[in-house]
Amino acid sequence: MFLRRLGATGSCALFLALCSSACFVSAQAAPPAHVFFRVQAAQSVGAPLSGRLLIFLKAGSGDKEVSMSEFSAAGAAEAFVCAREIHDLAPGASIEVDADETAYPKPFSQISAGTYEAQAVLDVYHNYNYKERTPEDWISPVVPIANWHPGAPSEPELVLDHHPEPDPQRGAALAKAKESATPDVAQLQEFESPLLTKFWGTPRKIRAWVILPSGYAEHASGTYPTAYWTHGFGGNLDGALISGVRIHDRMKDGKMPPMIWVMLDESCPEGTHEFADSVNDGPWGAALTTEFIPYLESKYRMDAKPSGRLLNGHSSGGWATLQLQINYPKVFGGTWSTSPDPSDFHDFSSIDLYAPHANVYRKPDGAPYPIFRDKGKVLATFEEFARLEEVLGPYGGQVASFDWVFSPRGPGGAPEPMFDRVTGDVYPAVVAYWRDHYDLAHIVETHWAERSADLKGRIHLIVGTADTFYLDGAAHKMEAVLSRLGADAHFTYLPDRTHFDLYVVGKDRMGFFDEIGQQMWDVARPGQNWKHAVAKSASASGVN
Repeated sequence: MFLRRLGATGSCALFLALCSSACFVSAQAAPPAHVFFRVQAAQSVGAPLSGRLLIFLKAGSGDKEVSMSEFSAAGAAEAFVCAREIHDLAPGASIEVDADETAYPKPFSQISAGTYEAQAVLDVYHNYNYKERTPEDWISPVVPIANWHPGAPSEPELVLDHHPEPDPQRGAALAKAKESATPDVAQLQEFESPLLTKFWGTPRKIRAWVILPSGYAEHASGTYPTAYWTHGFGGNLDGALISGVRIHDRMKDGKMPPMIWVMLDESCPEGTHEFADSVNDGPWGAALTTEFIPYLESKYRMDAKPSGRLLNGHSSGGWATLQLQINYPKVFGGTWSTSPDPSDFHDFSSIDLYAPHANVYRKPDGAPYPIFRDKGKVLATFEEFARLEEVLGPYGGQVASFDWVFSPRGPGGAPEPMFDRVTGDVYPAVVAYWRDHYDLAHIVETHWAERSADLKGRIHLIVGTADTFYLDGAAHKMEAVLSRLGADAHFTYLPDRTHFDLYVVGKDRMGFFDEIGQQMWDVARPGQNWKHAVAKSASASGVN
């Protein structure tokens, strides 16, 4: 039609037709134009907004929230996210976001046409990777986008106008714990560490809830064994209180022996510091053992000796307590580490970091490495996990947290990454540093001659055979090393248990704490029956 309108004939018409055909082919081969969203700060926000702006998009309609995270990556096939850092967006002002520039799992221009819904989240404190959305963030309403397709003439518009609602279930659990946290049950300790303050150049505190057994205040004589506990990735001081009050209730009900529990907070802006001594996070292990524990032992009636200082933690907290026992064997009398992060880097959630040409995304045959499973079904690969984390924010996530704890410091002051985030290729020099400083199986074997007397029989590791993050593999490899050394270590593999149901006994989600508490008591008070002691104490107090 175009040629007829020009009236072109003969060779001129043929030439123009060929040009038109070439242009059509070129247009077909050209990449699609980028997709843009417009985000406005409502007038009601009151002050300029800064942070990482995330736009979530998913197929469908009618949802009250549109989101995704590293630990909900199972929905990655139908959900999308893009990101942009913003600075001082004034109330009433708007900003355009290129949804192709930083996006997961692919640029928005490659998304199929359909009915979608979108929501914007402003991650004000850059902690979405650790906490997801928090009450301090700003969010938009969920906006339906009917019959949307990349390249649509109008940009979807989202308005940041309110804060997320707190999780009501967690809020109720925290309120209940705080109500129970009377001084005879739980006491908050926040200790400003000279070592950490010197490292950071600004005040840094070690924080913990100290949980006291029933009758502690009434019986002002005698000391108690003390368990040092810490949480996994995503935990914080509030969660430590909730767990601590539940442990107190178990002791009060006669399910666990009477002990002092120190519920340590290992969260930090970089993720979890795991109470390791790190060139990036600081000397947390030294601060705990040389500053905080002596401080606590001066305030509370604790067994101030190794047999009365016991360790327990789960996941990242499991790795933290395992490394504390190994690196400070003269301080602690035993660890009960459950589902710890990889303790032998020959099996880093099934990946051998020491293999020639190691790659954390792909196996030698090209198949992807899984990272997240449930009941045999793979929910996410390592590559999906890492790439999503980079979009949500290259800080504070689980993968980046490993770099902050384990890696040497780079020339610009940030930790050296262990692997290339684009290709997945491992950096051997960084892995060598990881091995020498944080591969716990390697450290035990290397230092066994001088540490064996203080480590023999003190390592207890418990993990499920169906661990969600494949952490049972590293446990088997570490067990082989310790068996070869004659370490008298105690490894327990709970059949078909995952990362999240390891402590379940019957219908009791915390039932395994009873067994751990009993084993700790047997180390601290060998041959003593704690139930008789509790009954005798209750009788002396006139308690029926």
